[in-house]
Amino acid sequence: MPDGSVVEFNDLLQGPQRQDVAAEVGDFVLLRADGSWAYQPAVVGADADQGITDVVRGADLLDSTPRQILLQRALGLPTPCYLHLPLVLDPGGRKLSKSSAALPVDAADPLPPLRLCWALLGQDPAVLQGAGSVAALLARAVAGFDPARLPARLHFAGAAITTAWESPT
Repeated sequence: MPDGSVVEFNDLLQGPQRQDVAAEVGDFVLLRADGSWAYQPAVVGADADQGITDVVRGADLLDSTPRQILLQRALGLPTPCYLHLPLVLDPGGRKLSKSSAALPVDAADPLPPLRLCWALLGQDPAVLQGAGSVAALLARAVAGFDPARLPARLHFAGAAITTAWESPT
């Protein structure tokens, strides 16, 4: 690991971050045994190639961001702004995902989970009132989105997600 492996950056939601990559992570894989690029250099190259200026993703990837910034510096690439959103967790504290049997979105009635996600993002539910279709909901969400309302952490009982996600019968 080269000198200068301490990376500091300001996450737009989580605040100031600092990691000594050499001490806390050590060497990390750049090229897999099969010759394919590992995630870190692949995402750094793809972001630079596409001109990405802002990265918004889950807080589970916050810890890997200093490695990406270290690679960007080594390659002389621009560093985008980062914002890491809190994860929605199940009652056991695990992040919701398809592989953990999270409830799927009902294609016949996607509005309830979209409204729930909007609320989890700290946004004003009144903005979406009267939106009777996905297109109308998305149009209102784009117009009414307020980044200042994003929560750095989620504070709720995980069981409430399961109940709120299901459509009333």
